[in-house]
Amino acid sequence: MSKRVRSREVCADCSAPEPRWASVNRGVLICDECCSIHRGLGRHSSQVRHLTHSPWPPSQLQMVQTLYGNGANSIWEHSLLDPSSSVSGKRKANPQDRVHPNKTEFIKAKYQMLAYVHRMPCREDDSVTAKDLSKQLHSSVRTGNLETCLRLLSLGAQANFFHPEKGNTPLHIAAKAGQMLQAELLAVYGADPGALDSSGKTPIDYARQAGHQELAERLVEIQYELTDRLTFYLCGRRPDHRNGQHFIIPQMADSSLDLSEFAKAAKKKLQSLSNHQFEELAMDVYDEVDRRETDAVWLATQNHSTLVTDTTVVPFLPVNPEYSSTRNQGRQKLARFSAHEFATLVIDILTDAKRRQWGNSCDSPKENVELILQGIDSRHNSESQDNDQPDYDSVASDEDPVQEATCGDSCNDGRTKLNSLQTENTSLRWQTPSGQQHLQGPFGRHPPRGGRAMSMYETGSTPRQYPHRAETARHEDGVILQPFPTNGCSLEGRSTMLENDCDTTPLPSSDGVEPEEGEEDATLPCTEDVICKTEQITKNIQELLRAAQETKHESFLPCSEKICMAVTEMAALFPKRPSSETVRGSLCLLTSSASRLHGECQKAADHNPCPSDIQLVTQQVIQCAYDIAKAAKQLVTVTTKENNN
Repeated sequence: MSKRVRSREVCADCSAPEPRWASVNRGVLICDECCSIHRGLGRHSSQVRHLTHSPWPPSQLQMVQTLYGNGANSIWEHSLLDPSSSVSGKRKANPQDRVHPNKTEFIKAKYQMLAYVHRMPCREDDSVTAKDLSKQLHSSVRTGNLETCLRLLSLGAQANFFHPEKGNTPLHIAAKAGQMLQAELLAVYGADPGALDSSGKTPIDYARQAGHQELAERLVEIQYELTDRLTFYLCGRRPDHRNGQHFIIPQMADSSLDLSEFAKAAKKKLQSLSNHQFEELAMDVYDEVDRRETDAVWLATQNHSTLVTDTTVVPFLPVNPEYSSTRNQGRQKLARFSAHEFATLVIDILTDAKRRQWGNSCDSPKENVELILQGIDSRHNSESQDNDQPDYDSVASDEDPVQEATCGDSCNDGRTKLNSLQTENTSLRWQTPSGQQHLQGPFGRHPPRGGRAMSMYETGSTPRQYPHRAETARHEDGVILQPFPTNGCSLEGRSTMLENDCDTTPLPSSDGVEPEEGEEDATLPCTEDVICKTEQITKNIQELLRAAQETKHESFLPCSEKICMAVTEMAALFPKRPSSETVRGSLCLLTSSASRLHGECQKAADHNPCPSDIQLVTQQVIQCAYDIAKAAKQLVTVTTKENNN
C-alpha cells in the first residue's frame, strides 16, 4: 500500500489519521490506541493484524482493504449515521478522547454488543430469519460485492450454511465463480474448505474444476491453517502443500525436551482425547500463539517514549463468553508457559494432529481438555509463575488491570539471559556439565472427521486469520529461523528449531562439499580450543551489546563481521559431519544465527530506518546474539562431557 494512499486513511473507531492495524473479521483499519482495546476484546470479537509488520496472504489483505474502501465501517456504525443519533447523545470516539473510559466504552459497544448495527425486524422464529439471510449469502458470494456479504454475516447469516435445494455451501459457490476475496471473507467467518456438497465434492474441487487453480491452492492453505500457523511459529516455515507435504514437525534443538513422568502422562492424555476435545485444545493453543506474536509486534511498533500507560499488552487470552469457565481458565493458563514449555506443547499437538489425520485414532477413554493443561502445568520449573496456586482459579475478566510491558523490558531481559549464558560459558572451563538428552517432541495437526484434513473452521468456533508466508532466514545447514519482524514472535517466546519430517537435509561441510551419506565422524575437538573460541565469540557479542545499549547502530555491522569470523573458526574445529545429533543441532543454530545476525546488521547499515524500525532491528540483533551464545554454550557442554568420559 503506497504512502500516498495510506495518508488518506483514518481509524474506523476514532478517525485518527494513518491507521497501522486492521481488524480482519470487521473489515476496518484502526489506530494504535484503538488496537490496544481491540486486542483486549479477544479474537472472537476482533482479529487484529498489523498492516506492515504482520504476515498476510495477499488476497486476505486485499479483502480487508476492499471492505474498508467500500465503507464496511458503516455496517458497525449504522445507527450512528442516522441524524437522530446526535440528538440522542450517541457519537463515535475522536482522536482526542481518552483511551479509558471513552474509546474503550465506544469500541466495546460497537463490536461486542453490536449496539450500532442495523437490526432486522423482530420475528417470532429467529431460525427462519437466519435461514433467509444464509440463502441471500449463498446467492451473493458469486458476485464481487464484499460489503453485502459482510452485512449479511453481521446479521446472522451462516458461512457454512448448506443450501437444501442447491446441495452445497456459500464457499462452494464462491469457489466455482472464482471469487477469491469472497472465499477469504467466508473463511474468516468460519467457512470450511473441506465441506462436502451433495455429490461429495469440496470447494477445493469446485475451484479446480472451474480452472481457478490459485484459489484452489489458497483454499488448501486455509484448510491447514491451524497446523501451518503452529509450525511457522516454531521454525519460520510452512509445509509445501502443492507438492503434497502437509506437515512439518519441528524438533527441539537444545536437546532438553522433558521426559518426566508428568510429561509422559500429559502425552498419553493428549492422545486419549476425543477428536472434538483435541480440536478445542489445538484452537486454544492457536489463539495463544496469535496472542504472543501480536504482543511482540505491538511492542516493537510502539513509540515507547510517548506511549500512554493505558495502552498495554494483553497478558493472557481474554474471556470468550461462548466457552465454559473451565476452558477459559485453561486458556489463560497457557500464558504462564515458558517459551520452552509452550514449544513442547505445540510440537506435541502437531504430532498428534498428524497421527489423527492419518487415521490412527486413539480409542482410549475420553479425558477433559483441561487435564492436558493441568499435566503440563505440573511440569513448570522454578521460572514459572504461581506454582503454588491451584491448577484452576478464577477467570480474569476483561476489566482486570494488566501490566504494561515495553520493548525495552524485552531487550533488557534478552541482555540478562545473554549475560547469564556468557558467565556459564566461562565457568564451564572449571566445571563438568551434566549430560543432556537429545529428544524429539511429538505433536501434530488436527484431524478427525473421517481421517481427512481437519479445518479449524469446521468446529464452528471463531474463525482465525491466516498468516502469510514471510521471508525466512534459511541457512544452507537446514536450520529455519523464525523471522521476527514478520510473524512477531517475542524475544522470549521465540524458539529456534530443527526440522524433521519431510526436511532432513544433512549439514553441509564448511567447504561447501557435502560429505557422503554415512561418513559420520565421532571425534570432537579439544575442550580448551572450543572454550577459547567461545570466549572470543562472547567478547565480540559484548561489544555488540554495548553498541546496542548506546544506540551506536553504525557499529552493528563491524561487530557482526567479527562475530561471524569467530563463529566460522569455531565451526571449523568440528568434523564435517559429526555423529552426535546434539553437536549437529548446535552447529546449525550457531552458524545460521550468525548468518542472520549479519543480515540484520547489514540491513541497519544499508538503510536509514526510522526510530521504530531501528528498535525492531535492535531486538532482532539481540535475539541473534542470544542464540549464538546459547549454541556456543551447548557445544562447550557436549565437548567437555565427551572429552571427560
